[in-house]
Amino acid sequence: MDRKLAELHTILAAAIRDMTDEEFACHLSGKWSTAEILDHLNLTYLGTIKNFNRCLVSDQPTASADRRSKRWQRLVVAKLGHYPSGRKSPPRVKPRGTPVQQIKSEILENIVRMDQAIRELEARFGRRVPVADHPILGPLTAPEWRKFHLVHGKHHAKQILRLRKAR
Repeated sequence: MDRKLAELHTILAAAIRDMTDEEFACHLSGKWSTAEILDHLNLTYLGTIKNFNRCLVSDQPTASADRRSKRWQRLVVAKLGHYPSGRKSPPRVKPRGTPVQQIKSEILENIVRMDQAIRELEARFGRRVPVADHPILGPLTAPEWRKFHLVHGKHHAKQILRLRKAR
């Protein structure tokens, strides 16, 4: 597994280790529970896998050509490793109430599946070719997709750890 996605896998596994179903359901007022955070993350992984499989089937990247318009957002996240707080989640990756047991069994497995899809894309199209568009960051290369998911996952792992401390 790629180093960045292996780190993401380790961080999320550690954040939820030994949590009870009750702990997964707890949340602070107006904030997502751990289950909802994981549901959101899992939906981003599934969306990425689906998007990448579409590229592999069509044998071409689906990324738009415009890398200029969102370059600052991409720089902050994919290069500097900072995920701005307070961003609203796109509707397609908002938590859907997926059962906790399903999320717990899928999320780490989907990181592995995502790593495999990114490896295939990178082997086919190279490291420097934008392969698919992110809704906020625009067209990303395979390494930028890895970095995005690591930074995004760390952001949410910190939220999970804060929830655990608040109990």
